[in-house]
Amino acid sequence: MSRWLLKTEPSEFSIEDLAARGEEAWTGVRNYQARNFLRSMRPGDLALIYHSSCARPAVVGIGRVQSEAFPDPTQFDPESPYFDPRSRPEAPRWYAVNIAFERRTERPIALAAIKAQPALAADFPLTRRGNRLSVMPVTEAQWRAILALERVR
Repeated sequence: MSRWLLKTEPSEFSIEDLAARGEEAWTGVRNYQARNFLRSMRPGDLALIYHSSCARPAVVGIGRVQSEAFPDPTQFDPESPYFDPRSRPEAPRWYAVNIAFERRTERPIALAAIKAQPALAADFPLTRRGNRLSVMPVTEAQWRAILALERVR
């Protein structure tokens, strides 16, 4: 089983939205490296849900991958902000996976707290300056280090 981090803007789709819906297609990813990570996901993989572009960026919950990657339907919808006129159903460019709500973290795990951890500051993609990937792999050691911060006050 692999581990991941999925960024979302809470004003667009929050952990509360995922909890209310139970499961949702993770659509709208428009970066080739992030897309490739989505295509690597397998059912049962776990993902940290991270609120970004907000007052207090933080890991706020955990989701579970429910499906293999499939063509992101928003790329074909001219009404969608994620429409890609160069993508065709017979040759899709963008992919999505279904993510199920597992749980909220005991408290938000702020980016500042993550950056303060020596084990995470140097080699964790989220803490690298300029990293804007919305989907990234997380090692088992990084996963444990982040979730250990749930209980630190």
